[in-house]
This record gives sequence, structure tokens and C-alpha cells, in this order.
Amino acid sequence: MAVSEKRRPQLGSWIYSDEKNEVFCRLSSVGDFLGNESLVVRLIFPSTFFEENYFFEEQIYTLQKACIKNGLIVFSGPMGSGKTTTMYNLARKLANEKHVMSIEDPIEIYEPNFLQLQVNNKAQMSYSELLKVALRHHPDIFLIGEIRDNMTAKVAINAALSGHLILTTVHARNVYGVYQRLKNLGISDEELQQTMQVISYQRLIPTIDGGAKVLFDQIEGKDLDKDIIQGNIQSRMTKDWREKLEYCYLNNWINKESFETFIEG
Repeated sequence: MAVSEKRRPQLGSWIYSDEKNEVFCRLSSVGDFLGNESLVVRLIFPSTFFEENYFFEEQIYTLQKACIKNGLIVFSGPMGSGKTTTMYNLARKLANEKHVMSIEDPIEIYEPNFLQLQVNNKAQMSYSELLKVALRHHPDIFLIGEIRDNMTAKVAINAALSGHLILTTVHARNVYGVYQRLKNLGISDEELQQTMQVISYQRLIPTIDGGAKVLFDQIEGKDLDKDIIQGNIQSRMTKDWREKLEYCYLNNWINKESFETFIEG
């Protein structure tokens, strides 16, 4: 980042280290028409895989089981809901035996056991271009920061069809929205049925003890036909989401305000 630049948007990164920890910092700055600057610093702490960060262990096991196979695992949820952390935790457990590559814009978490590529559109290093190059390095697992256009979606689907495991995110407000978003990007029902392992929507929900845990809403690939393709959608969230959130509330894991806030995702 250029200290002298006051108007143009800038992105940067920095690793802050002390005696105990290293914190990865992502910086974003922009100036208004008067030359006043706004700077946002996002602190990304080292993450370790702990089941207690999640309300229900079986939801993590669903994702772990899906990672054994080739295909597509798609995550969605608002910014700050932990999608990237979840993807990294899953891939990190496989990195000793599998070759993992990530393509991100920008790289959010430094992981020495991964080959990490960063999007740079000025250098003609887009998601789709980097994916094409990365395929020549024969990775077992791809982490794609986001599928945001038709070209990236097509390359990701082709990679999944050719025997790779793809972990990625799509901007959508629920699991059903993920499927529709991919269709809008030109992916057919048949391609999604062949490649999709799990669609997983997640939220970071405050707990009674002052912490926060992740709750997932998930649809496995084998259920796509009856749940989505045939149009058997009864509400915005799945029945399982509502039942699990109610269970959290009745067992005093979350308060009434959180229950009412997150019941629709």
C-alpha cells in the first residue's frame, strides 16, 4: 500500500507478531472526495480445528466425510460467518496426504502446507486463469475463494468432474440460493448432480456464555433431486436448520433474541 495515495482504494496485508502469536491483518483503505481516508483492518487469528466451535459435531462429520470423495463442496453465509476458516480446517486435516492448492482474492489465511495463489487481475491472473494453470500441477484439493462468474464456475465443475475435490464459496442467502446461483452462472442440473457433495450454509451464533458457535444448514448431493430439482422447497431454510436452532434455544445454548434473529438464516 502506498502511504502517499489518499484517493484510490487500496488493499494490503501484514503479519503482526509478538512473543505468543502471529496475527494476519488484512487492510482496506479508501478516500472520499475531500481526501479523508477510511481504513479497515481485519484481524485473522490462527485457527485450530476444535469440534466445540460448532453446535453439532455430526455437521462437521458430514463435511469431513464429503472430503474423502472427489467433487464439489460449496459454502455460503454472510461475511464473517467463518466460511474460509471452515474450508481451511477441512483441507488442513488432509494436507499431510494430499496436495492442496488455494486460489483466493486476497489470501486470507497463510498456510505453509498449501500452495497458495492470489488473484491479480492487472497481471491477467483471474480465478479462471489461475485455475487452468493450477490444474497442470495436479493438486488433489482446490480451495477457490469464490465462484463469481461463468468461467470460474465452468472450470471448477470440470475440475470436479476430472477427479479433484473443490472447496469453494458462493454468495447466497441459503442453501437453495447456492444451487440457483450456480445455475444462473451456466451450470446445468446434470452437472450439479454429478459433482455436488454438499451445499453448506453457516452462521456464527452468539451463545449464552458470551462466546459464539457455528450452525450449519446442509444439503448433501444425494438429496439435491428431491429437495431442490423437483421443487420441494417449503421455506427459506431447511427443516433441519429450524429443528437444530430450536434445540439450541430449548437447551439454553442461545437466548430468545438469537433464536428469533437466526430462525430465517
